Amino acid sequence: QVQLVESGGGLVQAGGSLRLSCAASGSIFSINSMAWYRQAPGKQRELVATITRGGSTNYVDSVKGRFTISRDNTKNTVYLEMNSLKPEDTAVYYCNAECSVPGGPYVAYWGQGTQVTVSP
Repeated sequence: QVQLVESGGGLVQAGGSLRLSCAASGSIFSINSMAWYRQAPGKQRELVATITRGGSTNYVDSVKGRFTISRDNTKNTVYLEMNSLKPEDTAVYYCNAECSVPGGPYVAYWGQGTQVTVSP
């Protein structure tokens, strides 16, 4: 019913930048909060940043001042601008969105993940 498709990952040198996008599509009535998570090899999935429908944001301490989450409610899309990237930012990045379909409750959906690799 709802699909999240991420794009924008890749290989970048330390200090570089990448911009991730995640577009939600399907029988969407409303989207509540949206978020980016990441999972590095051998580690648990970690919440990176969240944004409410009204635009309030929160970040994990390790990315504050370097990453910016934003969203375009007209396009059902969330973005993650990543600057001053470090090798420890290397991970698969997943988007998450709380979406409702007509007549239904909010349900959390996940994207398929996009690889971000930061070389030293």
